Amino acid sequence: MKVINLSEQPSLLNQYLKEMRSVEIQKDSMRFRRNIERIGEIMAVEISKHLSYAIEPVQTPLAIAEVQVPQDQIVLGTILRAGLPLHQGFLNMYDHAENAFVSAYRKEAEDEHGNVQLEIVSEYLAAPSLEGKTLILVDPMLATGMSMEIAYKALLTHGTPSHLHLVCAFATPKAIEHLQATIPADATLWCAVIDPMLNEKKYIVPGLGDAGDLCFGGKL
Repeated sequence: MKVINLSEQPSLLNQYLKEMRSVEIQKDSMRFRRNIERIGEIMAVEISKHLSYAIEPVQTPLAIAEVQVPQDQIVLGTILRAGLPLHQGFLNMYDHAENAFVSAYRKEAEDEHGNVQLEIVSEYLAAPSLEGKTLILVDPMLATGMSMEIAYKALLTHGTPSHLHLVCAFATPKAIEHLQATIPADATLWCAVIDPMLNEKKYIVPGLGDAGDLCFGGKL
C-alpha cells in the first residue's frame, strides 16, 4: 500500500492542521468543521492528479476547446459521524460523485480475563454499487486502522472497486501498519499528517482530541 503524507510538503494545508490542533481555535466548532472540509478539498485535488483522463470537446461562445476531463466513476465513502465534514470537502470538488456511508464507533468490552478491549462496531451501511468504480473512503482520524478496515470490508458487499484511495487527516504508524496487513496492496493511503503515537485510550498524540465531539458536540 502506498502511503502519502501531505504535511511533508509546505502548503496551505499545514495552516489548517495548526488551527485544528489549537485548544483555543478548535473551541469554535464551525471553524473546526470548515478546516476539516478545507483539508478535504486540498486532498481531493491531490488525488485528482492520479485519476484517468480523456480529452473532451466543449463549445465556447467563440470556438471548440479541448479539455482533459476525469473519467473515473467515483464513489465517496464516509465513516459516520466524524467523517462528514471531510466528506463534504471531497464532495465540493467531486460534485458528480456517488456517495456511501458506514457507521463505526468504539465500544469497550472486557475479555475473559477482565481486561478492557477496544471493539469497533458497525451497524449501518448505505452505498451504491462499487463494482469497477474508484472508491475514496475518508475518515479524519486513523488511530488504530480498525474502523477503516471494517468500513472497507462492509462496502465490499456492494461490489469490488477498481481503485481504492483511503484518506485521513491524522494517522499513526500503528494504524498504517494495520492497514498494510489488511487492505489490498495496490491501494493508496493519503494522510494530511502522521503523528507518532497513541495514548492509553487509543487517541492520537499529539493529535487534536475527539474529532467527532469537536465537530458536533459531546455524546453519552
